Amino acid sequence: MGLTEWVRRDQQPAEAPEPVTEVAPTAEPVAAIEDPLTEQTPVESPVVVPEPQPEAIPVAKVSEPAPPSVPERDPPAMDWDALRAQVARCTACALHETRTQTVFGVGQTQADLMLVGEGPGEQEDLRGEPFVGAAGQLLDRMLAAIGHSRQSTVYIANVVKCRPPGNRKPHAVEADACRGYLEAQIALVRPKLIVALGQVAATGLLGEDAPVGRLRRGSHVHGPSGTPVIVTYHPAYYLRQPLEKRKGWDDLKRIRARLAEPA
Repeated sequence: MGLTEWVRRDQQPAEAPEPVTEVAPTAEPVAAIEDPLTEQTPVESPVVVPEPQPEAIPVAKVSEPAPPSVPERDPPAMDWDALRAQVARCTACALHETRTQTVFGVGQTQADLMLVGEGPGEQEDLRGEPFVGAAGQLLDRMLAAIGHSRQSTVYIANVVKCRPPGNRKPHAVEADACRGYLEAQIALVRPKLIVALGQVAATGLLGEDAPVGRLRRGSHVHGPSGTPVIVTYHPAYYLRQPLEKRKGWDDLKRIRARLAEPA
């Protein structure tokens, strides 16, 4: 059997090609013929000289602006003195420009109960301790009602360690800048239960941007540590809405019952 040259109709020359001389078969196997639509036997064709093209005009490349740089920082230290010093010199977000001092945390460094608020206010910024204003005094009375205190059985910290200007809520980028410090505090305290005081604290601990009224009815866990979390209102809420204090008492009883459970 001879080999036939495959030529597409649109590539046939004007004049008919000379007949191809058949080649006698040999003892060697003949390679399989490829699909003519995908691979063809080379066919000699006249050389086409391309027309000269005008020189391309160089176009200046417009460089896109670089994304804002994130300040590099060391990973959070895992002992109390080094972590406190690291927080004191932190400049990871713009809050360091307006703070009087950082507000690290207060209480027992190994406690069954850890409370997390949103950020320092004016009085906290001046004294360097969380929850020392009117809301802090109410919090102390709430803790005493279930047999606890910041001096003996509780550790208290905030999502952010610097006061936001005007006592506004911390922005997400500010909470992210302090996240590693809060995680390190939780790892060092090793609490049996974490209580999130307000929506900002709940978001910082759980990553859920939902109202406190919905979150306080659920069961939650702090992912990195596996610690149970109860969400309740910030004490400042009860100062503004005193008729809602019953909800706070209900949550305090839940906290007491959870701490009474065997480990």
